[in-house]
Amino acid sequence: MNQPGTFTLRATDGQARRASLVTAHGVIETPVFMPVGTVGSVKAVSPEDLKAVGAQIILGNTYHLYLRPGDELVARMGGLHRFARWDRPILTDSGGFQVFSLSGLRKITEQGVEFQSHLDGSRHFFSPEKVVSIQKNLGSDIMMVLDECVAWGQDRDYTAKSLELTTRWARRSREAYPRGSGGQIMFGIVQGGFHEDLREESLAQLSEIDFEGFAVGGLSVGESPEEMRRQLYHIGPKLPAHKPRYLMGVGAPMDILDGIMAGIDMFDCVLPTRNARNGTLYTSQGKVNIKRAEYREDERPLDSNCNCYTCRTFSRAYLRHLYVTRELLSYRLNTIHNLAFFLDLAAGARKAIEDGRFMAFRQQYADVYGEPGKQEMEAQQS
Repeated sequence: MNQPGTFTLRATDGQARRASLVTAHGVIETPVFMPVGTVGSVKAVSPEDLKAVGAQIILGNTYHLYLRPGDELVARMGGLHRFARWDRPILTDSGGFQVFSLSGLRKITEQGVEFQSHLDGSRHFFSPEKVVSIQKNLGSDIMMVLDECVAWGQDRDYTAKSLELTTRWARRSREAYPRGSGGQIMFGIVQGGFHEDLREESLAQLSEIDFEGFAVGGLSVGESPEEMRRQLYHIGPKLPAHKPRYLMGVGAPMDILDGIMAGIDMFDCVLPTRNARNGTLYTSQGKVNIKRAEYREDERPLDSNCNCYTCRTFSRAYLRHLYVTRELLSYRLNTIHNLAFFLDLAAGARKAIEDGRFMAFRQQYADVYGEPGKQEMEAQQS
């Protein structure tokens, strides 16, 4: 097998790409949706459940795993793969977004970020090198560099200084873990807020560093869907064509498809698992709020076009019963289905790109989940 980080482009359809990425724990076929397993577990489901619905790779959260149970403990347990009994690829984020969300509890300096734990208020410090060290202990296949995620509405001057700091941190991260020094690969993160020229400047700076892949960060942080797409359509196709492209934390069905349309390969989001626990389920006919009284005696499967365990086995009436009585099984069955929907979406996109019919495939979902505004589409086509 090729070396970890080897990226092979297999087909294109417009900007949409069908590719594969080699990691130490297997080849990832893209476009791919990655379920989020914050503390080493995708909530409510087991590794076998994940494999059954076709998950190729899951995410772990550097910030949370550092606090609990501790990256050194995970290392003593043989790394996150062995600890969580997941033998397929794992991506770990840098903790940058979590620190960003703790804006009242952190202080950013040239050296890194000092922050207070959301658990007990204890003080900690993340430098770029420390974040790399944590991810080495976790043993993930793809590690992310420490970056500063700028809030929506932040002014241009601050955003410009922030992206330069992110670049310096990215360079230090690569120096702490040079390419080829082990089985893990490293992605840089393009920042620049909501200024197209700053996004381009961030990408130009990061492109001088030898990363195996590039991510777009700092989107879906409070801006409108239109603004998010405007930035995505601008920077997505400009990312290096010979390396994987990752859109961080954006994952509604049409967001994924429009990300693919902008040339993105990898996606993650808590949306399918969180909404599953809240009773909102995604189907080929649109979203279903399973707690509604109309499903009380509904004998139909949740989605007759879905082959997941939940849809093969149980009625909408039973799923509603589990949810309204707060049975724990509800979380598992709903999560299995939502993950199956999102993973099938990505698999369908891969096949559609191979067949040269991606836009027709996308339209099938737009007919159900809604079409982005005309202005957004015109921006993509220009």
